[in-house]
Amino acid sequence: MTRRTEAVEAGVPGTTRLFLWVWFALLVLTAVETFLAYEELALLLFIIVLMGISVVKSALIMSYFMHLRFERLGLFLIVVPTLVFMICLILIFLYPDSIRLLEMRP
Repeated sequence: MTRRTEAVEAGVPGTTRLFLWVWFALLVLTAVETFLAYEELALLLFIIVLMGISVVKSALIMSYFMHLRFERLGLFLIVVPTLVFMICLILIFLYPDSIRLLEMRP
């Protein structure tokens, strides 16, 4: 039996080393976001890059720190469609308002 199989059977969802790697990846992604905040980028590129990094960070947090990576597939299939639905609701209600505010700029 492998060490991972033994850990899963024992109820331990991951190792400390794995969580430290994920934490370090989140730290690096946050540093990249902070660096990009001080750079002069086109607004559309800036938003696309930051949203992409945010999606990756939220996926890492949900997978490892909320233990969805180690859960049954059924729970995963409940959470992910709900997340997609919530993102769609945000886009439906907030996107038109952001366009209106952009057109109001002097």
